[in-house]
Amino acid sequence: MTEPLADDPLVLHHVIVVGGTADEWAARSPEQWTQFVGELGKVADHAGVSCLVVRPYGPATATVSFDSVAGQCQIAVRPEGDGRARLAVATAALQAAGEAIDEHTLDRALHAPADIAPDLVVVVGPAHRLPPSLVWELAYSELVFVEGPFQSFAPEHLESAIASFARRHRRFGGVD
Repeated sequence: MTEPLADDPLVLHHVIVVGGTADEWAARSPEQWTQFVGELGKVADHAGVSCLVVRPYGPATATVSFDSVAGQCQIAVRPEGDGRARLAVATAALQAAGEAIDEHTLDRALHAPADIAPDLVVVVGPAHRLPPSLVWELAYSELVFVEGPFQSFAPEHLESAIASFARRHRRFGGVD
């Protein structure tokens, strides 16, 4: 995997918010999604995040998928909730395009639209288990768990997660 940018480990470049089931995603109207993502985007942009991705907690058949921008922050809402399936699709796409299948190309394919691994993953759900939607993204990411239903996740939760990230000492796998 590509290591995160080392110039300033406290700067957030890529944030993923993962939460909700297919039913919870489907319960939001397009207008509610637009408002929700717009509010999250404002928080992310204010924190200097360049890419914010929203994914469901696990395998889903959600059809909500769109791209947006808030200031300088690119936002992607992606319904693919099964990390293993995303890995298989990325591998097949690289193979079909005739590209080498290696750590770098898989990294790029799985992190798109971001250009690096996520700095922060905000998990909306139980703190005692990791979401199956994140197979590749967790190696260098900080995790923040937000207990509660996805319907209750609000911009304040993202602000709190970003503040928690800012207080951490990132060692990127080191134990010192």
